[in-house]
Amino acid sequence: MEKDITGMDIYYYNVCIKKLWYYSKSISMEHGNEDVSIGKMLDSDSYKNEYKNIRINNTINIDFIKSKREIHEIKKSNSIENAFIWQVKYYIYYLRGNGVEVNKGVIDYPLLKKKIDVFLEKTDYERIENMITRINFIKSSPVPCQVEKMKICGKCAYYDLCFI
Repeated sequence: MEKDITGMDIYYYNVCIKKLWYYSKSISMEHGNEDVSIGKMLDSDSYKNEYKNIRINNTINIDFIKSKREIHEIKKSNSIENAFIWQVKYYIYYLRGNGVEVNKGVIDYPLLKKKIDVFLEKTDYERIENMITRINFIKSSPVPCQVEKMKICGKCAYYDLCFI
């Protein structure tokens, strides 16, 4: 397990590898982005009775823990749900690798009034380890990867940097 791989690395890897590269080089375009600001407000205004933003080893940042064995992530929209699922699976993988037995993760969508349960299956370990290898490769590359323009690119904070 790599200590340098964060939950954001896993998330960005599953959204866009070019965005992952920029993020790994501390190039941030998200300041002032409306969608990012809304997400931050949603995170701070939701689940106020929970102890939130639990940072572990400067590697993962869990939105909140409902019980000792259930972690939660708060998300605005389910448009890139697959990336959220792998981020939560990585958190479970990371915690288990550090001796914390977590049974499941939950992705909370307060605006949608929806929750989904996320479980780390035995078959997910190999996929996560492959992601870690690829992420390390992408982060060590001297130039960003070329990517195809996707539907989600139009709302991305990095759009101007990538396509204009």
